[in-house]
Amino acid sequence: MSTLRTKARVTSVVAGIGIVALLAAGCSRGGDSGGGESTDGAVANSPGITDTTLTLGVSTPLSGATAGPGTCTVAGLAAYMGARNAEGGIEFGDGKTRTIEVKSYDDAYDPQKALANFQQMVADDVFAATSGLGTPTNRAWREAAIDEEFPQVLIMTGDPLFSDPEESPWQLGFVPVYQNEGAAFGELLAESGDHKVAILYQNDDYGQGYVEGFKEAVAGASNIEIVGELSYEATDASVDAQLTELAATGADVFFNAMSITPLVISSLQKAQELGWLPSWFLPSNTSSPTAILQPGNAAAFPGVYSVSFSKAPASPAFAEDEDVVTFLSDLKEYGDYPDPPAFPHCMWSYMIGATLEQVFQNMTEPTRDDFMLHLREVTDFTAPLMLPGTAVNTTVPGEPAVSSVIVQKYNGTGYSDADSIG
Repeated sequence: MSTLRTKARVTSVVAGIGIVALLAAGCSRGGDSGGGESTDGAVANSPGITDTTLTLGVSTPLSGATAGPGTCTVAGLAAYMGARNAEGGIEFGDGKTRTIEVKSYDDAYDPQKALANFQQMVADDVFAATSGLGTPTNRAWREAAIDEEFPQVLIMTGDPLFSDPEESPWQLGFVPVYQNEGAAFGELLAESGDHKVAILYQNDDYGQGYVEGFKEAVAGASNIEIVGELSYEATDASVDAQLTELAATGADVFFNAMSITPLVISSLQKAQELGWLPSWFLPSNTSSPTAILQPGNAAAFPGVYSVSFSKAPASPAFAEDEDVVTFLSDLKEYGDYPDPPAFPHCMWSYMIGATLEQVFQNMTEPTRDDFMLHLREVTDFTAPLMLPGTAVNTTVPGEPAVSSVIVQKYNGTGYSDADSIG
């Protein structure tokens, strides 16, 4: 089952972030190293792009509790671009062939470090930032990127703010907004008999977005009763108290909008310790079969559900899939990632690489302006590893590059499409 929904209203923005130096007068929008147009009338290059190279930056958690998926955000992109570089590079729309350099910056899921990383990317003459994971970390430098006219695009946050072209003209999200994921599960649940639902959510835009989408989808459904709703902070070391309280409700469905990998594992284990065995819903970025569900003994529950738009290499159904075989080879050879990935972020960043290639092939000027223009023109592109029924479409204002998802059920090794929730 897939869903494509309009973004929810955004009611808050980040303010008060200092910026780096303003662009020199006379520069083309997006800036350049020398300022203005060249003497022969050609458009001057933006920072980070030459006639032979283009540099991308990724600010993402490479250490700390979210280092597992964070590492994947670099590995998949490096794998895709490494394979293209090995073929000689990517031919841009201006006729020049360029190799792509990927520079990674560790923010440890800390907003202040993410802001410092942005400032370092500017100093390093990075052309554009992409693929980085995290809502608070990406928000930390969104306004600075806007002021610097610096692309912050195809990033891994479901915050609708990043896909609003009026509020965020130099941004674009890649993964579905949180509301879309929550709504997809809610829509399927509303068609699946009578259920009592307990909700636990991260007390920020991430968790609140999931709950908002879910509640909108089940509004008016007489078969759904929400019997408990609690929150936790992303910095909490344990949610045992919340789980104990929610278990007492007798809910048969647990909607767990949680982003911290260790907390998801401990939550699965605590629920079993309490003898509470509901069906679960987990966000796409914390639903890894090998890194989360197996350590948490998720097979003990009647069903664990999530949403996806990418093929899972660990699933037997894709063992011989051409996309998957190529992806795993590239990931090992060029992404410095020898094992099958435990997190979907490796697949997502590989898709981001393919999407960027589409944009580069249409760029006729070596500028950030021209890049953003063509970035917003990608229509119904089936990137490698995409599930049937999903595609990249950057032309819908208010929607990220991927806005359709498929609800799937954990089958002990991977996921299979879900027709109902029992």
